[in-house]
Amino acid sequence: MTKAVSVRVTGRVQGVSFRWYAVQEAEQHGVTGWIRNEPDGSVAAHLEGDDDAVDAMVDWCRHGPSYATVRDVAVTEARPTGADAFDIRY
Repeated sequence: MTKAVSVRVTGRVQGVSFRWYAVQEAEQHGVTGWIRNEPDGSVAAHLEGDDDAVDAMVDWCRHGPSYATVRDVAVTEARPTGADAFDIRY
């Protein structure tokens, strides 16, 4: 069974390669979905995969790459879309 969540990360998360590192992390865990910068300065993501993989990706989002300063991570359940890769959306 595929778990899916929507994530919104706030703090200093744009301009620090958050999305690029998220792609690397998602590939390591076998997570699919997407990530994008939002106009309000946050980063939004849709994560799909097995429970442990999605949980590991959410845990990574709580700190992000070394230059990020994560203030908050809001996680909500989502419906799986059947994504077959993890992409940056613009």
